[in-house]
Amino acid sequence: MCNRKGKFMNTQKLRIIPLGGMGNVTKNMFAYEYDDEILLVDCGIGFPEQYMLGVDVLIPDVSYIQKRLGEGARIVGLCLTHGHDDHIAALPYILPTLPSDFEIYGSPLTAAFAQARMADSGVERKVLVYDEDRPFQLGKYFSVEPVRVTHSVPDTRHLIITTPEGVCYHGSDFKFDMNPVDGVRSDFGKIAAVGQHGILCALVDCLRVEREVWAPSESTIYNTLEQEIRDCKGKFFVTLMSSNIHRVQLAINVAINHGRKVVFMGRSIEQNAKIAQELGMLRIPKGLLVNKKSMEEYKDEQLCVIIAGSQGQPGSSLVRAVYGDHPLVTVTKRDKVVFSTEPIPGNEGNVYGTIDELSRNGVDVAYSDVDDGLHVSGHAGLVEQQLLISLMKAKYLFPIGGTDRHRVQFARVAHELGYAPSNVLLPVSGQVVEYTMSKAMMGETLTLKDLMVDGLGVGDVGAVVLADRKTMAEEGMVTVIIPEQEGRYDFDHIYVASRGFVFMKQADEMVSAIKETTSNVLREFGNLQENDLKKKIEKQLTKRLGELIGRTPLILPVFMEV
Repeated sequence: MCNRKGKFMNTQKLRIIPLGGMGNVTKNMFAYEYDDEILLVDCGIGFPEQYMLGVDVLIPDVSYIQKRLGEGARIVGLCLTHGHDDHIAALPYILPTLPSDFEIYGSPLTAAFAQARMADSGVERKVLVYDEDRPFQLGKYFSVEPVRVTHSVPDTRHLIITTPEGVCYHGSDFKFDMNPVDGVRSDFGKIAAVGQHGILCALVDCLRVEREVWAPSESTIYNTLEQEIRDCKGKFFVTLMSSNIHRVQLAINVAINHGRKVVFMGRSIEQNAKIAQELGMLRIPKGLLVNKKSMEEYKDEQLCVIIAGSQGQPGSSLVRAVYGDHPLVTVTKRDKVVFSTEPIPGNEGNVYGTIDELSRNGVDVAYSDVDDGLHVSGHAGLVEQQLLISLMKAKYLFPIGGTDRHRVQFARVAHELGYAPSNVLLPVSGQVVEYTMSKAMMGETLTLKDLMVDGLGVGDVGAVVLADRKTMAEEGMVTVIIPEQEGRYDFDHIYVASRGFVFMKQADEMVSAIKETTSNVLREFGNLQENDLKKKIEKQLTKRLGELIGRTPLILPVFMEV
């Protein structure tokens, strides 16, 4: 087989490539590759680890796709499964790095959320809406058919992907909610039908495999919110994930039942609620919604405020209101704040810090640790996963969407259901899974980078920058300014400044030691190139300060022409 440039390639096989890595819950992005065609599924962000100081989000590494495009391959489409950020929010960062000649698909709500995300960043791409009734062709080798499933965001889809090697079932985030808020259940008939026809490989969300019970219905949240609002004498605040439109609807229903007006507070919740209402997926009776700028026209006990900031994000509407920095609303002792979500791993400090501040201020606050009915998972428990496996009867299972411990536990469950170890695929991060003649094997392992978004910069923050930030945060920084005049160093006027290290006005001994060490290095190694000389100064000062005070700040030598 030759590609479009005439280069011989052995590509008559199906390759599934986890571009977002494996063993992590976020950065969801997969590539299905056959011959010179690539089908992409999802394009989500990840959340930085605590040591990644200053990093906003992580995005998938698409360098392999760019390499293949350079070899003559082409992208035939991008299919989105649902509207959570870890599946769509990397679009504004990734799409500008790829050709613009392929189509993007999603369900109505997912498409609208994705387009809003891109528009916020100035990226103009149309997202087409799936045809729910029949498969649609993408390129020569792929056809896709969406499958309706329930999740914590409405309008979620699984994907039936037909390839020359067989059918793949892309089963990302889901649960089987038998009493969904909107009454729209998972399409068990379509899942069973494709299972009867035969599935080569099923990729299955395994995040909640450790929970043996069926995930509770989202509808159960209503009774908990109803209990919480009864004793609220002031404003009733509900904070939740802004994409969880079902839970927004439940909060609205509770407000209606108690004669309260509803206020949306925060850009994300305002935008998502507007989109869902326009699509008929959020029902708000006329006259119920109050503009946030008109809140003062109502008594506190007449208001239900649905507010963004459930993860305690600095600068979010909730956090600003809690600390008295919001221009339109404050939280008082008469109010009640309900956290109808759980902290995302890594955000616990921000969430509990906000709850602690509310508690110190005497505000009644409810959260899942004290009322476990305030949140239910959007992911299938073990029983639901077993049901999906039984309906599909896939030859191979490929657990996705969970950490390594979830993937391994899923494999154990699959073995109990009769799957041989070789038929449960557990690739390491970056490893390609290949299928030839309907047989799976592990292919090459790609080196996937943690691409970090820091402000407007994408991928320009690496290990060295993070190490410097960590040092500055923990040990401080010392700047040594070395005057130069006509090629000679002015030893008598070396200036030392610091931030976060010691109070320099009371550290004469420290300043003298820094100047002395710097002068000694200059005298001994003054003939070196400037960058090499800076490294010598950094090394010697790090050693000296470690001996004197037991701390190793970031050292920044600066040469200044006088």
